[in-house]
Amino acid sequence: MIAWFNQCAPVAVTEDTFVLEAKDSFIRRTVALRYTEHIKTALRDLLDAEFEVIVVDEDGRRKYEASVNDGGYVDGEKYTFERFVVGNSNRFAHAAAVAVANGNRVNYNPLFIHGNSGLGKTHLLHAVRHHIAVHNPSANIVYVKGEDFTNQLIDAIQRGKNVEFRSKYRSANIFLMDDVQFIAGKEATQEEFFHTYNTLFEAGQQIILTSDRHPNEIARLEDRLLTRFSSGLIVDVKPPDYETRMAIIHSKARDLGFEIPEDAAQYIAENMSSNIRQLEGAVTRIMAYKSLLLEDNLSQNSVVRIIKDLIKEKDRAVTADIIVDETAKYFGLDPKVLKGKSREKRVNYARQISMYLIRSITALSLSEIGAVFYRDHTTVMNALGNVETQMSSTQYSQQLRDIEANILAVNN
Repeated sequence: MIAWFNQCAPVAVTEDTFVLEAKDSFIRRTVALRYTEHIKTALRDLLDAEFEVIVVDEDGRRKYEASVNDGGYVDGEKYTFERFVVGNSNRFAHAAAVAVANGNRVNYNPLFIHGNSGLGKTHLLHAVRHHIAVHNPSANIVYVKGEDFTNQLIDAIQRGKNVEFRSKYRSANIFLMDDVQFIAGKEATQEEFFHTYNTLFEAGQQIILTSDRHPNEIARLEDRLLTRFSSGLIVDVKPPDYETRMAIIHSKARDLGFEIPEDAAQYIAENMSSNIRQLEGAVTRIMAYKSLLLEDNLSQNSVVRIIKDLIKEKDRAVTADIIVDETAKYFGLDPKVLKGKSREKRVNYARQISMYLIRSITALSLSEIGAVFYRDHTTVMNALGNVETQMSSTQYSQQLRDIEANILAVNN
């Protein structure tokens, strides 16, 4: 195996894609067909994340290098309003983002965009940044992820750089924070963010926040922040409908330099509905196979073969009961005990993990999750907060991955 990789080099890593370059076409085909699953497993163990792995030639390398920006932003030419596919699921959020980008900073401040992962929240955030940067180059636009804001604050405190830290964020004309839910439960971070928010808001500067959930559902978010988040405009993005999925598939294919046959696009759109990233990943894989295996005629059968492992059967959706059963089994408990009144530490621990997995995997609301366990939504919020607080623990995150793997194995 080592001999094959001696002639490969990693050339790009995006949020969910790991790119290897190999000049020799035979090497590319062999690594792509035999070893991508091994690479995925190694990346999952090393980085605790799922990656799509593709092997490209020099032209492919240039495309991916062009999409990586070392300034902390997503490539500005890639994530613009012009390249955002608008549909019924995201029309309101898109219109709000365009309005803010065009200067409506009174009625829509803050603008809070929420929705599940992979639905275009970050795209809209960077589209606003790009639009303002083009039309108002002097604007001081500051972007940060919620988790990075915490890490930078810790670093500033340790190095005695608090003044510089505050100046960086409080001097912004446009303040963008992605995944604001990650500051919840962190007392010092919320305190710093509160004062940063107030300084910017009182100065009339625009604030845009994204989250994977509505402000009311962010566990351990301080009331004073919840009140401020709710004072502006809250919009959501939902999974794309069929027509939007088709448009996304064709748009992504054109971005990658090829036209995808209509029947192939229909197959993807009919069988993948969870998020935009999944659709784009499928098209990227098809492009890679087309290039590597020199398949010019992409029939529906070819597409089925290429992306079959990416598709989840609709009639075998993961349910709350499956998650409860697998969590209980993992900890050697009876599922009825998890739903019961026991407050034993071990039971409560497993119950909270079960609630967190239900929230992550299914579309159930907090109240609906609470009903599964005969509890209210406040109990679920506290459980989610407790789990998220402990996510940094290697042992804890490994348990979550193991249980989730068991759940998916049962469901396949």
